[in-house]
Amino acid sequence: MSSLLFQTVLRKSTVQQSRLYLVRFMASQAPRPRATPPSPPPNLVPPPASRNMKVRYNRKQAIRLLMIISVCVGVGTLLDQLLTSDLQRRAAKVLSDKGLTEGTSTTQLSSLESPEYANASATAEAYAELTTLLGKENVSATVDDIASHADSAWISHHAAAGQAPGIVVFPQSTEEVSQILKVCHKHKVPIVPFSGGTSLEGHFIQTRNGVTIDFRRMASVLTLHEEDLDVVVQPGMGWENLNEYLKPHGLFFPPDPGPGAEIGGMIGTGCSGTNAARYGTMREWVLSLTVVLADGTIVKTRQRPRKSSAGYNLTNLIIGSEGTLGVVTEATLKLAVLPQSTSIAVATFPTIGQASKTAQDLVRQGVPVGAVELLDKEMMQCVNQAGQTTRTWREEPSLFLKFGGTKSGVKEQIGQTKAIAKQNGSNSFVFASSEAECTELWEARKEALWSTLAMGADEGMTCWTTDVAVPVSRLAEVVTSTREDMDKSGIKGTIVGHVGDGNFHAFILYNDANKSVAEGVVHRLVERAIEMEGTCTGEHGVGMVKRPYLQSELGEATIDTMRRVKMALDPLRLLNPDKVISIDPKEVMHKLD
Repeated sequence: MSSLLFQTVLRKSTVQQSRLYLVRFMASQAPRPRATPPSPPPNLVPPPASRNMKVRYNRKQAIRLLMIISVCVGVGTLLDQLLTSDLQRRAAKVLSDKGLTEGTSTTQLSSLESPEYANASATAEAYAELTTLLGKENVSATVDDIASHADSAWISHHAAAGQAPGIVVFPQSTEEVSQILKVCHKHKVPIVPFSGGTSLEGHFIQTRNGVTIDFRRMASVLTLHEEDLDVVVQPGMGWENLNEYLKPHGLFFPPDPGPGAEIGGMIGTGCSGTNAARYGTMREWVLSLTVVLADGTIVKTRQRPRKSSAGYNLTNLIIGSEGTLGVVTEATLKLAVLPQSTSIAVATFPTIGQASKTAQDLVRQGVPVGAVELLDKEMMQCVNQAGQTTRTWREEPSLFLKFGGTKSGVKEQIGQTKAIAKQNGSNSFVFASSEAECTELWEARKEALWSTLAMGADEGMTCWTTDVAVPVSRLAEVVTSTREDMDKSGIKGTIVGHVGDGNFHAFILYNDANKSVAEGVVHRLVERAIEMEGTCTGEHGVGMVKRPYLQSELGEATIDTMRRVKMALDPLRLLNPDKVISIDPKEVMHKLD
C-alpha cells in the first residue's frame, strides 16, 4: 500500500508541476509593462508598415505558446494514463490478495489464491514469543494436551494424520487473547478457539497446524446484574456451572445443550437444547459480546439494554460463526426467572408419526410446553438395555414433556397436552406429582445418547451423531422417512429430537464394514430436510461435516457473501481455517473418518 500511495502522490505531483510550468511560461511571454513614452506630436503618425509587423509578431508568439501548451498537455495526459493504469493494476492485486474484487459484493472461491501460513522458522519464533508473553505454565506442547485438542471420540469427522495443534495456550484475560492474536497475525500462524470441546462436526480440528486457544482459565462469572436479569461471563464457563451459580438467586440460563458444553462453544455453534421449544436458541439469550478480531483488535458488539437499534447487529454475526470471524472473550447473557412450579410427563404412541404429530399439534395450538423431546422405539430399547435408570420403560415411540409456570398454569398445560396426545392415539400418559418423580421421569431423556453409545461400544461400533431441522409442519414426515430409511439400510441407530421446534437427531451406529451405508443414510437425511425447506443443522453447527451441504441449502451467492465477510474481517484466513465455508481453492477434503 505504501508504493500505491507513492504512485498517487507522484501522479498528482506531475500534473501539478505541468500546470505550474505552463503558468510560468505564459507569464514569461506576456508583454512587460513599460513606461509610457511621451505622446508624439500630432503631426507624427506611425507608418502603416510598423503596425503590420507588430500584429505578425503577436500571432507568432501566440502560435508558439499554443504549440508548447499542446505538447505539455499531451505529455501530462500520457503520464496520467500510464500512472492510472499502473495504480489500477496494483489496486486490483491488493484487492485480489484480500479476496476482494473491485465493484463486486461477493467473493467467489475461484477468485482467491491459497492462503500463505507461517513456515517452520516463523512458527517457532511465534511460539517463543507466546511463551515469553504468557509464561511457560500457560503454554503446552505435551502429547496429552496436543491429542485432547486435536480430536475426540464422539465427533463425526476425525482429524486426518498430522492434523493437530503445534501448541496449546491458556490465556487468562481479554488482553492476553489480544496479544496472542497479534503475535499470530504478525507471523501468519492459524488459530483455533477451544471451549469445552463437545462439538460434533469437527469444529476444533487443526487443519492448518497452528495455535489452539483453550479457555479453561477464563471460566468466571464477571458480573451479575440481578435486577436487570443479565450476567457477564467468560467463554470457559460451563452452562451447568452457570445455572448452579444462578439458582440461589432464583434465575437460570435457558439454553441447555449437551453436558460439558461451555459458553464460548455454545456461542460459536449457535446451539440450543431441550428448552428451545419455549425459550428459543442461543441467539435469543446473548445481549453483547467482547470479541478479539484476527489482528488483535478488541471490539464490544453493543451495550446491555434488552433491545437496541444502534448500528449493525455484530452480536448475531459472531453467534454461529464458529470462531471464524473473531474470538469471544466475554459474553453478556440474558437470564430467565425460575418457574414457581415444574412437572414432567411421558406419553407413548404406537408409531413415531403419531408422536411427531402430537408435538406439531402442541405448537399449533399454542400450549406453552417447556420442552418436547421425542425418543423412538429403538431409543427406548437402548435405555432399558443400558439399565442406567430406576424404571423399565415401555419400548414405544415416546414424548418426554417439561412444564413450568404457576401451579395452576402447569396443571392446565398438562391437561391440554394429555388431551392432544389422546387425540393422536397415545397408549399411555403419566406425569410427575413430585420433584423426585420429575427427576425419575426425565432420566431416560438424559441417558439417551449415552445409552446408544453404550450399545455401540458393546458391538464394536462407532456412533455418528447428526441433526437437521425442518418446519414443524413437515416434522412427522421427515422423522418417519428417516426411520424407514435406517431400517431399510440395515443400520442400527436411534432418533431423539427437540421436536417442539422441528429439530431432531439421529444416532447412527456403524463399523468399517458398513461405513459407506451409514454415510448414505446421513446424506439422504440431510438432503431430505433441505428439500422440505429445512436446514442441514439445527444446532450442531457446520464445522467441516456439514460444509458440503451449505450450497444446496443456501445457494452459491449466499456462500460467496459469507466468504466476503470472512475475508473482510480475516483477510489472512487465520481464524479456525476451513470451517463453515471453503477458503482455499486448492483444498482437498479428506473423506469423513
